[in-house]
Amino acid sequence: MSTLTQSETTGSRSTVLGDSAIMLRRNFKHTLRNPVTVFNAVIFPIVMMLMFVYVFGGAINTGTDYIVYAVPGLIVMAITYGLGPTATEVNDDLSKGIINRFKTMDVSRGAVLAGHVISTALRALIAVGAVIGVGFALGFRSDASMPQWLAAFGVIVLLAFAASWLTVAMGLAAKTPASAGLGTVPLIMLPFLSSAFVPAATMKTGIKQFVEYQPFTPIIETLRDLLTGHHPSTGHLLAALAWCVGFGILGYVWAMATFTKRA
Repeated sequence: MSTLTQSETTGSRSTVLGDSAIMLRRNFKHTLRNPVTVFNAVIFPIVMMLMFVYVFGGAINTGTDYIVYAVPGLIVMAITYGLGPTATEVNDDLSKGIINRFKTMDVSRGAVLAGHVISTALRALIAVGAVIGVGFALGFRSDASMPQWLAAFGVIVLLAFAASWLTVAMGLAAKTPASAGLGTVPLIMLPFLSSAFVPAATMKTGIKQFVEYQPFTPIIETLRDLLTGHHPSTGHLLAALAWCVGFGILGYVWAMATFTKRA
C-alpha cells in the first residue's frame, strides 16, 4: 500500500512538472511573438539606465560614481517593468476560456499558474542580466565577494518570483485584460519613488518618509550594499526579505483562491 502511494505521489509530481514545462514553453513563445513585451521587460530598463547615467547622473550627488549607485535600482526596475504583460496575458487566458479549456484537458491546475510565474520570473532575470551587463560596459564596478554576489542573486530571484505571483493574482482578479495591465502600475511606479536614483536623505519631509518606508527601498538598499561589497543594514535586509516573502505569500494565496473561484 505504501509503495502504491509513493508511486502515485511521484506520478503526480511528474505530471505537474511536465505540465508546467509545457505552459512555460507556451508563454515564452507568446513573449517572443510580442515585441512590446520584450521591450518593456528588457530594453526599457537599459534605456532608463542610459538616460539617468548620461542625462541626470552628473547633476545628482550620491557620494560615488552614479552608475554604481543606480544599478541596484535599475535591477529592481528590470523586474517590475515586465509585469504588466503577464497580468494581461493571464486575464486574457481567463476571459477567453483558455484556462477552462486546459482544465478539460486534465492539465494540472498548479501548472497553469506556475507556467506564467516561471516565465515571468525568467524573463525578469534575463532583463536583470542585461542591465548588469550594460552597467559593466558603462563603468559599473563591484567590490562584492562571491558570497555577497550570491546573496544579491538570492534577493533578486526571491523578488522576481514574489512579484510574479502577485502579478498573476492581479491578472486573475481583474475584470478585463486592460484593467489587469493597469493593476500592475503601482508595482512599476514604486521603484521611481524610492532611493533607486536619488538618496532618500536629500529629499524633503513627507516624500522622504514615504520613500524610506515603501517596499522597494529596503530591497534596493540591500542590493546596493551587497553589490558594493558592504554588509547590508540588518534593518534593510530583514525588511527586504519580509516584503519579498509577503508579496509571494499574498500573491500565491490570492491567485489560488481567485483561480478556484473564477476558473
